[in-house]
Amino acid sequence: MQTELGILLAVVGGVMVGNCMVPLKYLRKWKWENAWIIFSLVALIIIPWGIAFFRIPHLSAVYSNVSISSFALPFLFGCGWGCAQVLFGLAIVRIGMALSFAITLGLSAALGSLVPIVLQHPEFLKTGRGMVLQLGMLLMLIGVALCCWAGARREQEQSNQPVSAGGQSYVGGIVLAGVAGLLAPMLNYALAFGDSLIVEALRQHAAAPDAPYAVWPIALAGGAVPNLVYALWLLRRNNSWANFFPMWPEALLGTIMGTLWMGSVAAYGTASTLLGVLGASIGWSIYQICIIFTANVSGWIAGEWKGVSLKSKVALWGGLIVLGSATIAITYGNH
Repeated sequence: MQTELGILLAVVGGVMVGNCMVPLKYLRKWKWENAWIIFSLVALIIIPWGIAFFRIPHLSAVYSNVSISSFALPFLFGCGWGCAQVLFGLAIVRIGMALSFAITLGLSAALGSLVPIVLQHPEFLKTGRGMVLQLGMLLMLIGVALCCWAGARREQEQSNQPVSAGGQSYVGGIVLAGVAGLLAPMLNYALAFGDSLIVEALRQHAAAPDAPYAVWPIALAGGAVPNLVYALWLLRRNNSWANFFPMWPEALLGTIMGTLWMGSVAAYGTASTLLGVLGASIGWSIYQICIIFTANVSGWIAGEWKGVSLKSKVALWGGLIVLGSATIAITYGNH
């Protein structure tokens, strides 16, 4: 029962984060950086600390009983992930949402799933279940490649010119998305290698599904640093401080973004615990696949694929079907 609940939470988390940026479309007076300040404060500082305070018994004792290195690794991994967030946003401006999403999350899903297993449980890959799991990883990469190809075709067809016509801007966008994909799994590494905080939370009588909440405030505080620094730099450059007044309703939109995102992270953290010793790998794969699936479906509903050829649409849905098959294979490999 715990495995099924863990898989369900990973799926729910993926759906939530796949839709968390939708409120940006409804901004009126605010610019991106205004909403991003609220989003970062809510998602990366306020909610993580609030959840940890209410769900981890004796939180201060947990943090006082571990070494400094127990904080350093999750915080540094969080900083790396925060840089990925900023680079991902810059990539979207250059090459569009579809291509950026596919490249960044494709690399993130592959690395975030394999690295914890390779470093912590390499022997598992030689078992029958490990082989099935590897098949799921392969299917995941194929599905991501198909979505990437469909996204590239969409950009080409909607602009009525070759995708490569963007020249250096296009190449730069690809590089930014690739680097973001390399850094994005660091949020998963923060959880996978923040085990001393989780163990101490359990020693302080935290419930097993709640124990990862001891890691998130530290890791996400690291992630908040580059996000807030970049947003503050944009506020100064664009002179958009005055946009904060009036606060309503844009502040609500930023809060919804932050709540959806942190809710998804909390769901994933619990899922990784319920899925057992390989939760950080299995849960991460399902979580990322559902993000890609949800983002593409939401884009389809929003009309982002209007005017695109049938071939491109078939490539998209083919990629989504393969990603669904990957989810089934990964789930079976965990039994």
